[in-house]
Amino acid sequence: MNYPQSVKIVEVGPRDGLQNEKVAVDVATKVELINQLAEAGLSYIEAGSFVSPKWVPQMAGSDQVFAQLSTQLSEHSNTVYAALAPNLRGLERAMECGVKEVAVFAAASESFSQKNINCSIAESIERFKPLAEQALANDIRLRGYISCVVGCPYEGSVSTETVARIAKQLLAMGCYEISLGDTIGVGTPASIEKLLSRLLEEIPAEKLAVHLHDTYGQALANVLIALQMGISVIDSSVAGLGGCPYAKLANGGAASGNLATEDLVYMLNGLGIEHGVDLKKLIAAGNFISQKLQRANGSKVGIALQ
Repeated sequence: MNYPQSVKIVEVGPRDGLQNEKVAVDVATKVELINQLAEAGLSYIEAGSFVSPKWVPQMAGSDQVFAQLSTQLSEHSNTVYAALAPNLRGLERAMECGVKEVAVFAAASESFSQKNINCSIAESIERFKPLAEQALANDIRLRGYISCVVGCPYEGSVSTETVARIAKQLLAMGCYEISLGDTIGVGTPASIEKLLSRLLEEIPAEKLAVHLHDTYGQALANVLIALQMGISVIDSSVAGLGGCPYAKLANGGAASGNLATEDLVYMLNGLGIEHGVDLKKLIAAGNFISQKLQRANGSKVGIALQ
């Protein structure tokens, strides 16, 4: 079996993970978490989001987070601190903080797009174009996300043709990479293989990443399929931070969401794939933030190796 020689891990815990946690986290804790992740060897960290705190309260203080990180760049000079910028105002705030890479989100489901950003898929793409132009004009790299690439909480199955069309549109506007998000975690090895087979007909593997949730316990199996198909960029979240608000458990709670970075690293270690992350330090970072959030560590490896 052919696997990539090395994998880049995109750590999304401080942004995608924390924004779905209920316990508020202050700026100092966020910065400490990010520093611990960088010290563990993670070279790409989503550190915050320039959205209105009215809509995402947990991302309040992102300006302060980036301001503090900018004073420490010499300590982790090879680490990229990225941010989500949903609109031009968000991009302007990111630029004011010296952010060098931002991400934009589109959805592969019309219902999901309408319920989350109050516009159609086509309208969201049009909204991103001026943002992309301004970002690229200021030498800011642009990463694209597509949500609900396999299934939608409102529409069910999602067409691979729709995902392919959106991915090509995001690449055309200047995104260097597209992260494919299985937002509700319904993907299986078969559906992920079908999706990637379609996309790889037109898009090189080096332009694609996967962001696979573990709601149904399928994330690592799905990552394995992606690796076998040549994908070498994987999104994950320390301690499995975050959840899936659309997939409810029988007891009324939210199902688990993000793949834990610790579990991913353990699997990559077993496969002999390089990633540059110190598992022991990563587990310490996961335990640190889990204690701050007053929740159990969501990583099976983190628990097993404590």
